[in-house]
Parts: sequence; C-alpha cells; structure tokens
Amino acid sequence: MTIRDCIAPHRHPSVPDITLPKGSIDTHVHVFYDKYWLSPARGYNPPESTLEDLKHLHSQLGVDRVVFTQPSPYGTDNSAIIDGMTALNAETPDRARMVVAVDADVTEEQIAEWDRIGGRGVRLNTDNKGGMPIGFDEIPDLEAKLKPFGWHIEWLFPGKDIVELMPVLKKIEVPQSIGHFAYQPAKAGVGAEGFQALLGLVRDGNTWVKISGANRVSETDLPPYDDVLPMARALIEANPERIMWGTDWPHPNKYEVNPDDGDLVNAFGEWVTDEEMRRKIMVDTPAAFYRF
Repeated sequence: MTIRDCIAPHRHPSVPDITLPKGSIDTHVHVFYDKYWLSPARGYNPPESTLEDLKHLHSQLGVDRVVFTQPSPYGTDNSAIIDGMTALNAETPDRARMVVAVDADVTEEQIAEWDRIGGRGVRLNTDNKGGMPIGFDEIPDLEAKLKPFGWHIEWLFPGKDIVELMPVLKKIEVPQSIGHFAYQPAKAGVGAEGFQALLGLVRDGNTWVKISGANRVSETDLPPYDDVLPMARALIEANPERIMWGTDWPHPNKYEVNPDDGDLVNAFGEWVTDEEMRRKIMVDTPAAFYRF
C-alpha cells in the first residue's frame, strides 16, 4: 500500500473576527517533525508542523492553552507530544496537556509519570490500527489502570461505526471523549441514527464531544461549514457541560486543501453566539476535563 503525503496546514492563519475568552483551550492539536520515528503501520505521511508553527497559530487565534493529542503515524511513541508539551509548560506553567497512545502492557507506573508532567488520557483510534494496538477485550484492563489517575479514553472511529460500537461505548466506566463530531456526516442530518446515538451518549453524561474537524464532516472542504451548525447546536443543547472545541491543527490526513484556522474560529462564533456559552466550551469545560 502506498502511503500518501498530506498537504501542509494553512501557513498564514488570519486573525478571527471574534475575540475568544481569556484562557481559551484548543483541545486537539498535533505536532510533526521529520526527526521522530514514524510507524510502518501509519495511514499517511504527515506534513512538518512544528511547535513554533503552533505557537504562531495560537497567537493569531487568541488561544492561551492547548491539548496535544497523539497522532496515529507515531504509533505509541509519544515523544513528539511529550517534547511539545514539556517545552510549552517550561515557558508558561500549565499551558499544555496531552493525550497519549499506549500498548496493552502499559504500566500504572508509566501512567503516573505521564500524569505528573501533564498526561490526562489515552487515545484509541480504530480508524488506523497504527493508533490502536489494543483490542476491545483489553479495554477493561486499561480502564483499571486509568481510574486511579482520573484519566479518560479518547476515541477516534469512522462515523459509520458508532451504532455498532454503542455496546462498547456504553460500558466505558472512565470518562470518554470523542473528537470531530464523531465523524458523523453533516449531509445525513441531525436525525440520522448515528448522530442520535451520539446525542444519547452526551446526554448520559459520561461522554464529552469535541466540535472539531468540521472539514471532516461537512460537504465543503472550507468554511463557513454552514451544514455543521445544526450538529454543533444540537450537541450543545443535549448537554452544554460536555462540549469542547479544537482546531485539529495541522489537519492531517488531508490531501487537497486545508482551512484557514482563523475561519474555523469564525465558524465557532456562528455556532455559538452567546458569550457565556463560548466561555463554557472554550475555557471552563476543558480546564476541568484536562485538569489545567
């Protein structure tokens, strides 16, 4: 199988039309450097996207804090996000957190060390096996290791799989988050079986959803993503305490065009017009969830 090269992120992000609340948190970013090992099981070749690039992006957007999410091309080698998080926290204490990928034999001692420096959860990626070397039958053992530290499980799976995965998702005892609208296609509408399943999880209270990656679920590659607005508002209405936001920078696994992240913030401003709700989604909820 040929491993394709992704396109780079938008290198000159614009300043958004809205001002984000002080303390805003981007809950979903990656960093990629050529110097780090890449998994032979990866699904794509990522573009060079450095910590300096990320810092410039956030200075443009008005974002103050960040959560690094382990991307599948690095498998369970979390070096890139550990280095990025550590560097930011050395500059400004409590500026960054991370969500790692692990093998089934990860120890509580390793989780304790990651927790000490800013780790807060484990990502399970069923869309790319390079990112999930853990079977569903091994999840209870993983949960037992996570519980003492208050860690969560973060999911990435194809949108079509959510209904089939519901028995697994409903059994999860630690908090869980799902990125990118759970990959539910906007064209299917908020009444679709998959999106209704997602709303049910959010209402139950043990699932947090990131209204990130709109370009992955919209019919259009670029903002304003008007077709995503009903989904964002339906999720907020279902449980406003369980919604977070992220850029998904540098938008990996895309091959033709990537959005201007300033426009992504503007889209968020259209989805969420109330200032108090913006603060809840951008600051209060993620600050508590990731223990900033």
